[in-house]
Amino acid sequence: MKKTSLFFVFSFLSLFSLGTLAMVSYRPTLKKQLSETYVSLLNFAGESNDPEEIVIIEPIPIPEEIFIVPDLKDYKARLRKDHYSNHLSAAEKNGSGLIMDEEGLFQLVEEGALVEVNSGKGYEVEKLTHSHPYLTPEAKKVLDQIGETYQALAGGDSFITVTSGTRTIEQQKKLGRRNRNATKGNSSHSYGLSFDISYIRFNGEKSWDWKKLKQLEKVLSHFQKQNKIYVIKERKQNCFHITVR
Repeated sequence: MKKTSLFFVFSFLSLFSLGTLAMVSYRPTLKKQLSETYVSLLNFAGESNDPEEIVIIEPIPIPEEIFIVPDLKDYKARLRKDHYSNHLSAAEKNGSGLIMDEEGLFQLVEEGALVEVNSGKGYEVEKLTHSHPYLTPEAKKVLDQIGETYQALAGGDSFITVTSGTRTIEQQKKLGRRNRNATKGNSSHSYGLSFDISYIRFNGEKSWDWKKLKQLEKVLSHFQKQNKIYVIKERKQNCFHITVR
């Protein structure tokens, strides 16, 4: 095998290994860089004028993130309050764009930029009246992980409740007129990356449960420490406002 062939084979094997590690470690920037490097190598391989040196290589798909449910039984870190400006900044940077009305929202759903969120392992979505059960694919993935982690910690078929999803600007304005505590101006809910989880509703029942609350806080603290989410505990709304980073 010629040196050029060996170079490309070695390069792709190395990048594939690094790609897998990046998925496991959840590093979006590294994932993007690796994807661009794959394309650059393929283009470079096709530019050779010597037929004997051209190596036909099928594109290697970037592996999906492998999520391993963490064991948080002895986890001690405390949940901190992230400033709302961090939520809004992350939503503006990584979200689907400001969603003005339902027409814009369902256009994003049709394009796949937003996906429907139903009940999943470890969580359920209650009937929403002031928002829509849609999130970006990345936000839904993190919600799925939070649900799985909570159920593993709480045991059995335990589940938490999502009380709010994506909210259009129209809905946000209406909510502001009804609720003085609602965010004035643009809300992180209007970008598809934010959702609320109740801390007084567990397993489908509304009740104050200190143990379950602390278990949920422990789960959210872990994801916060992993730089996956921002969190604010909204005491008047009895929920955790969460934005995926």
